[in-house]
Amino acid sequence: MAEELIIATSVDKKEKYKTLIPQIEALVADEKDVVANLSNIAAALKQTFDFFWVGFYLVKDNQLVLGPFQGPIACTRINFGKGVCGTSWKEKKTILVPNVDEFPGHIACSSASKSEIVVPGFKNNEVVLVLDVDSDKLNDFDTTDQEELEKLMNIVGGLL
Repeated sequence: MAEELIIATSVDKKEKYKTLIPQIEALVADEKDVVANLSNIAAALKQTFDFFWVGFYLVKDNQLVLGPFQGPIACTRINFGKGVCGTSWKEKKTILVPNVDEFPGHIACSSASKSEIVVPGFKNNEVVLVLDVDSDKLNDFDTTDQEELEKLMNIVGGLL
C-alpha cells in the first residue's frame, strides 16, 4: 500500500473510521515489525482526526512504558491501576473520559489534555498494551470512537 491515506474530510466520524480502518489493515499487513506498525497506526489516527495526542503504552516489567506516539512529549512510565491508562490495563476495558479533571487520579502528562479514551490491546487474554488518545477539547470522544478503536485494537492484537 502507498504511504498515503485517502480520507474524505467532509464525512462524519463513523465514515472516517470506516474508511481508515481498512487502510490501516492494508498498511500493516505485510510488515512484521511491531514498532513500525504501531508508529504508522498512531500517525494515521493523528492525521485523520487531528487528535491532540495518540500513542501506545506497552506492558513491560509490570508498568506501561511509552511506545510509538504522535503529539507532544509524554509520560514515560505509568504504574498498574494509575491514571486512565493504568486503570484501563487493570480493568481490562476501554475507559472513556469526557473531562480528565473529573477522573480520580488522572495523570496530567499535558495540561492541554481535556478528554481521553484508552483502549486495551490483548494477547492470550492479557493486556499487553493500551492505545491512549487525548483531545484538547472536552467531551471529544463517544461510543463511535470506542467501538471503532476497539475494532482497531483487535487488528493490533493480531500483530503481536
